[in-house]
Amino acid sequence: MGSAPVGSPDLEGLIKQMTLEEKALLTAGANFWETNAIERLGIPRMKVSDGPNGARGENFENGVTSACFPASVSLAASFNEDLAGHIGKALGQETKTKGARVLLGPTVCPHRHPTGGRNFESFSEDPLLAGRLASKYIEGLQSEGIGATIKHYAVNEQESHRFTIDAHVSERALREIYLKPFEIAVKNAKPWSLMSSYNLVNGTHADSSKHLLIDVLRKQWGYKGHVMSDWGGTNSVHESLNAGHDLEMPGPAIHRKFEKIKKAIDEGKLTVETLDERVLANLRLLGQCGVFEDPVIPPEQAIDLPEHRALIRKAGAEGAVLLKNEKNILPLQKEKTRSIAMLGLAKQFLGHGGGSAAVNAHRKITAYDGFQEAVGDKIELKYAEGARTWRNLPPFSEGVANSNGKPGFTVNYFKNSNKPAYSKDFAAGAVKSFEDPEVTRVVMSGTYTPPTTGKHYISFSTIGNTKVYINDDLVFNYEGQSADVMALLLGVAKEDQKRYDFVQGQQYQIRVDASIVDDADSPLSFLSSNIIGFNFGFMRQELFEADLLTEATDVAKSADVAIVFVGNTPSWETEGSDRDDMNLPMNGSQDKLIAAVAAANPNTIVVNSTGSPISMPWVADVPAILQSWFPGQEAGHAIADVVFGAAYPGGKLPVTFPKKLSDAPASDNFPGDLKKNFVEYKEGIYIGYRHYDQKPDTVLFPFGFGLSYTTFEVSNASVSSASFSKDQTVSVTADVANTGAREGSEIIQVYVGPSQSQSIDRPIKELKGYAKAHLAAGSKTSVSVTLDKESFSYFNEAKNKWSVEAGKYTVSVGTSSTQIVSTLEVEVKESFDFDP
Repeated sequence: MGSAPVGSPDLEGLIKQMTLEEKALLTAGANFWETNAIERLGIPRMKVSDGPNGARGENFENGVTSACFPASVSLAASFNEDLAGHIGKALGQETKTKGARVLLGPTVCPHRHPTGGRNFESFSEDPLLAGRLASKYIEGLQSEGIGATIKHYAVNEQESHRFTIDAHVSERALREIYLKPFEIAVKNAKPWSLMSSYNLVNGTHADSSKHLLIDVLRKQWGYKGHVMSDWGGTNSVHESLNAGHDLEMPGPAIHRKFEKIKKAIDEGKLTVETLDERVLANLRLLGQCGVFEDPVIPPEQAIDLPEHRALIRKAGAEGAVLLKNEKNILPLQKEKTRSIAMLGLAKQFLGHGGGSAAVNAHRKITAYDGFQEAVGDKIELKYAEGARTWRNLPPFSEGVANSNGKPGFTVNYFKNSNKPAYSKDFAAGAVKSFEDPEVTRVVMSGTYTPPTTGKHYISFSTIGNTKVYINDDLVFNYEGQSADVMALLLGVAKEDQKRYDFVQGQQYQIRVDASIVDDADSPLSFLSSNIIGFNFGFMRQELFEADLLTEATDVAKSADVAIVFVGNTPSWETEGSDRDDMNLPMNGSQDKLIAAVAAANPNTIVVNSTGSPISMPWVADVPAILQSWFPGQEAGHAIADVVFGAAYPGGKLPVTFPKKLSDAPASDNFPGDLKKNFVEYKEGIYIGYRHYDQKPDTVLFPFGFGLSYTTFEVSNASVSSASFSKDQTVSVTADVANTGAREGSEIIQVYVGPSQSQSIDRPIKELKGYAKAHLAAGSKTSVSVTLDKESFSYFNEAKNKWSVEAGKYTVSVGTSSTQIVSTLEVEVKESFDFDP
């Protein structure tokens, strides 16, 4: 990060004026989102905000709205570094509207296994693609004066036991796969901050790993920036401080209390000099973010910019991957289409995954919304839900009035008193309160007037100490702790379900009385006390028991085209929970819907919104499949643009889609032995296409694959030199021509692998560069990719260096990892090593 910018005070001089207690204060946060201030020295607080696909602000739910950008896996599918830079810049602008100076993103951990709950939040199974896109994202973000926080360093590829799992991985796999995206971004983009992961790496907590934080990050990569913990991810006092870990979050401190730091110094386990280094790093971050010049933390604002809408919409289309398109059924021709069956999740907003990447979006454009705007009254849209996909019953909302007679509930907050301290209105029966530590009790109330008589379905989950009443009938009662705190906060806690008799038109008083749980079930100490949270679910009997499949099939039969919208809602693909398998939720209902609709209408198109590969038992039965990922707040518009040809599908797969889960390279050791909190990365460097190249028959859709609405010809591939030496670079060039009748893009991918056996096992090939060409019909261009010493190297554990062995290497030029159009040869005349 270097020295503080002009206008910042003498930081080292400030440290000399500090008491030990003040120094300790600056090594931990003040509250959930802010750092500490020292007013007497003019050191202000600084606010941070969750990312990476939107600056959410300080509230997890019902907060000020924000722009929701495509998930990183969608951005990765675009293979467009310029686009990543534009999105980073827009995120910087959004972060300012929330009064924050640092955004907690991007996430760059490689996709190790298809069921990783947080895969969508990161970029790819390939570390080069992830690192390069993250670099441009960071550069764009920091060009706005907002600090990036690259995360989660390191080996955080699963959600199962993520706080305590000990991930064992070889040094070679660390360097070539799991650290490589961080290395690329740190060296190229110089992020101002880095977030450590919760887990242990080879027996040591990541926040206390001198190997990761000092030897690799600071000494070998030359990182000059700041290191913070994930929330609750500081696990020690002197160990983490000595390892170069600067900031414990959130605050107030749990480990870095003044008394604990003083004790560590008195016992000789920590020096004042080391503490001063950590304080200086925190002050430098304030200076880099301009906090000394402008210390005001303004109120959060919702500023819905048209240019951000347009960027998100464009990015959503550019990341969309066309997986199948028999008889060129796509794009649909409006003038030849009279009716479209909109089935499945067409009316659900699937713009983002769950957890800290979720935002309260300015706009939540569903596919149905997007299609309505696209076709107006020229094409009849026929909707049917077709399948149940909810993980738990939807939060109670319909037909409920609060104390002011408006829709929703009134929630009163109490602070050790029988008189409410304040109240808030909630649209639905889900309450999560941990940001105000003085709250000891909440009471949610509302009046429900059912539109139908029935034995309706109700469900409930809570952190604990909660009573639920309907007209003074105690229907749920929980004493002490109940659900895991993080599971409830992320919406994946299992709910108790009952039925209750309601009569149409009668009024029912709903009351939920919840008190804090002092010993809540949470591995994070900051979430183990003063926590209140619950979810009250509801569904009317006739809706719960409706025959959705028959209705959807009838609608499909009556339409010219049937589009089945499937995917994972945020409760199914989320931080905090890995999926059990690759199947669409739930209980096969979406697969059954696709199969039934395909049998009813030969013109069936599937649009899938997930952040990871899925099983496709129906792949042979439908003529078209579009992978839309989680494309942000303009999701419906982006999908409609692609389906009707207003935009072309510009993406290629950044992850391999295997035929079945057991084909995945980590299937035998993911998520590991959870009883022992241990996972071994036995597959080593062979994740993603590096593995599938050896087992091509197990691949459904390969890495780098994606169809277009036009055709391309790649020709005249060549290398600038047939030999390579240590300080040389080689250019790989090729001509790309659009030979079809429509505009489109092609992504040229360059892979390198040894042509002959070497002293160490190497993948058949590895991605070493790519170039994207946007071409009008009939036009052509030339693209170039540069190879350097890293393109031919592997990590030599014996030497602790990168090694390049003499011999011949195959340079493969292709349009996917399996569609190679030209192979070239480069010979390394002499073996050599270089430092990491």
